[in-house]
Amino acid sequence: MTTKGFVASHARDAAFERGLRSFFEYRDLGIRSATDGRVVAHVIRAAQGADFAGQPHFHETSFQLVYVLKGWIEFEYEGQGRVRLEAGSCVHQPPGIRHRELGHSPDVEMLEIVMPGEFRTVEVDSVDGSASAGR
Repeated sequence: MTTKGFVASHARDAAFERGLRSFFEYRDLGIRSATDGRVVAHVIRAAQGADFAGQPHFHETSFQLVYVLKGWIEFEYEGQGRVRLEAGSCVHQPPGIRHRELGHSPDVEMLEIVMPGEFRTVEVDSVDGSASAGR
């Protein structure tokens, strides 16, 4: 039996930081370091006083799951249209699916799990458009 990679993260010790999207704050759950970068998991919540911008994009991932813990968030997905997720909703975003956020509640909180732990986000002209820039 091994304990390599064991991590426990507690809400009482939570530290949220701005991340990929300026209108969200991210709480790293320690999974990236525990898995040597194979997986990242974080809690995402709305950042107070931040301007929202729903730029169409996709992520170069092999797996991405979002589970809504609180509030609601709405996306437009390539080939799927509008999808509103509420507390208790879960979505698997297939690798490379183009999407954009349409809006979210001020109290939205989500758990996101992504493989690999480091991934590229590519902005596109539209949900059904072509790539324009990478990040």
